[in-house]
Amino acid sequence: MSGPQSTSRAGAVVDRQVAVKADALPDQQALERWVSGVLARHAGRAGSELTVRFVEQAESRALNRDYRGRDKSTNVLSFPFDAPPGIPLDLLGDLVICHAVVASEADAQRKTLADHYAHMVVHGTLHLLGYDHVDDKEAEDMEQLEREILAGLGIADPYASGG
Repeated sequence: MSGPQSTSRAGAVVDRQVAVKADALPDQQALERWVSGVLARHAGRAGSELTVRFVEQAESRALNRDYRGRDKSTNVLSFPFDAPPGIPLDLLGDLVICHAVVASEADAQRKTLADHYAHMVVHGTLHLLGYDHVDDKEAEDMEQLEREILAGLGIADPYASGG
């Protein structure tokens, strides 16, 4: 396991945290590229900061249970940061990604692990920016934005095969 890593080379400031033993986790450059792909569509957010933490199923399950009332591990959790009034911080929040769930989904959906990770990072970052998919219209809008961002990154439509 490794400690936090962050840089702003690609525009976004990504704090990469690894709390899982896995060989196929996205590296710092991939995370910055994917997050920057999202932030490029949001004026003034290019230098925003967020944390991406890769975790085991137990941590994902505990967070999902405690914050969402769902007692199971999940692919990505988004925790937006709300700065106190009058304190200007360009901190988006935290993404918590469960490697085992993402790897299992990628396999089941016949996608490369890297492409599925890109989708989870894009999806989670959009949540940090306030997007949601509570109703059908929001879901359609968010999925279309994900498709466009991922296409700009050279990644196929994640929903084409029912993913």
